[in-house]
Amino acid sequence: MDVSWAAFVGVVVLAYLIPGPDFVVILRSATRGWRTGVAAALGAQTGLCVHVALAVGGLSLVLSRHPDLLTAIRTAGGLYLLYLAGRLVLATFRSAPGPDREEPAPGHGDRSAFGQALFTNLLNPKAVLFFAAVLPEFVGGPAPTWAQVSILGALDVLLGLVAWSVVILAGARLGRLLSRDRVRRWWDRTTGATLGVLGGGLLLARD
Repeated sequence: MDVSWAAFVGVVVLAYLIPGPDFVVILRSATRGWRTGVAAALGAQTGLCVHVALAVGGLSLVLSRHPDLLTAIRTAGGLYLLYLAGRLVLATFRSAPGPDREEPAPGHGDRSAFGQALFTNLLNPKAVLFFAAVLPEFVGGPAPTWAQVSILGALDVLLGLVAWSVVILAGARLGRLLSRDRVRRWWDRTTGATLGVLGGGLLLARD
């Protein structure tokens, strides 16, 4: 493989440093507990593995022949983020929980966190474009293309696990500051609004 590893790692790290839907979902999940944060991180990276598999199978060729597919993914991703945002914000306007009841926050179990992060990643058009247009730029040399894409994709997934570990630790610490119901509700409203802005941005984006 004739790959500029430093350049590739730099591009991947930069992508993870720019907060996006995955970051918001994982951070919010981590404030519910580190196990929930881990579940969300694994969901996001599972989605990333699917993108890697699609890239190995010729994702760039498919998109070149069916450009409307990316628009469909972007629309679905935007609608899904708006759904998560609405569900999260509306729940904060329910009656405040009593001392013997848990806060009525939707989708904060491990399984739900995994699923939310999985679909958020799968429907992220930026992830699709990365594996369709950016990653192939680092492929070269006599080795089979599918093998090079697989190795680069696996490195992306591993770097993501490191990045999300930092986010989970930060989220778990932040969760201690959100123990009061009122503070938690405002945090969830802020998180929901952020997801709504990201979702609206996807719907309004133009090719």
